[in-house]
Amino acid sequence: MPRRPARSWPRAGAGCSARCVTRSAEAGRRLAGRGSLAAPTAGPTPPTTGAWLELAVEADVEAVEAVSEILGRVAPGGTSVEPAFELVDEGLGARLDQARPAIVRAYVPARDIASALRAAREAEAALGHLQAFGLRPIGELRTRLVDEADWADAWKTHFPVMRIGRHLVIRPTWRRHRAADGDVVIDLDPGMAFGTGLHPTTRLCLEAIEAAAARGELVGGRVLDVGCGSGILSIAAARLGARRVSGLDIDPIAIEATLANARRNRLVRRIQAREGSLPSGEPPFDLVVANLIASVLVALAGPLRDEVRPGGLVLASGIFEDREAEVAAAFEGVGLAVVERTVEGEWVALAARREGSR
Repeated sequence: MPRRPARSWPRAGAGCSARCVTRSAEAGRRLAGRGSLAAPTAGPTPPTTGAWLELAVEADVEAVEAVSEILGRVAPGGTSVEPAFELVDEGLGARLDQARPAIVRAYVPARDIASALRAAREAEAALGHLQAFGLRPIGELRTRLVDEADWADAWKTHFPVMRIGRHLVIRPTWRRHRAADGDVVIDLDPGMAFGTGLHPTTRLCLEAIEAAAARGELVGGRVLDVGCGSGILSIAAARLGARRVSGLDIDPIAIEATLANARRNRLVRRIQAREGSLPSGEPPFDLVVANLIASVLVALAGPLRDEVRPGGLVLASGIFEDREAEVAAAFEGVGLAVVERTVEGEWVALAARREGSR
């Protein structure tokens, strides 16, 4: 779903629902900005009516971010990435199928049809250059008209029930799910806020929270969720035993989403959220979660350490593998010892423990 621009913590993926920024995006910027481009041999079909023109492109994992960058240039609301899923649980759930291409979508205002078509042709030409660049398969640009009412709910089709880790289940509020024994179900409506469980950085954080709970580090503890987004990590922490969770975000939309999802999950007494930045102004926490980006994690290394008690844990995600050493060094430099790393694709999450004991 295209996201309304808003102030927000810089996160892995700002600008699309799977929100990713990778090295491939730089290739997209270079290729999309080469100047005049030859007219495509087969352009988009001219629309006749509708509020939005949907642009959709299938792309291999390696090419997703470059394609997102190109479509984002012509779509003021940003892009969404729909990963490929394999249906499980008799069609009621799904898991990621990374062997199949994802679909990148963007929406261009279409009340001015000529302008919408120009935007589509510009994107199509830039995609042609990207294909020539040699990235793995990129499909043809597909277009369709979407009415205002349909557009408002179109994004919901891209979010299935998802299993993450051993027991966590993310259930969009409009989906059915038959819970199995041991399932920890999170009912979620992300709305305009970041955090659906689709993006690797969110999944890595959820798995790290579940691992901390399995070690007994969460029960009865206090948790700080820095850049809380939809509240998905806050809810997971509370569901897995945290006594109190504080969400912090500089985006008011995120605060609204976190509090609304806390209500949906009957956790309003254990989850609070407010607009703001570090320091939180609260006593040190047992666990701090920060799903941001590498440069912000480096800049916030000291403040993050100050938010966690001695012996407590900081879970940091949104880190590209080629930035991992930089983040780890920043953490080690302020007394946060990296004790575990987990990886999904090019993304890394670090668990770092503050030196000292209670």
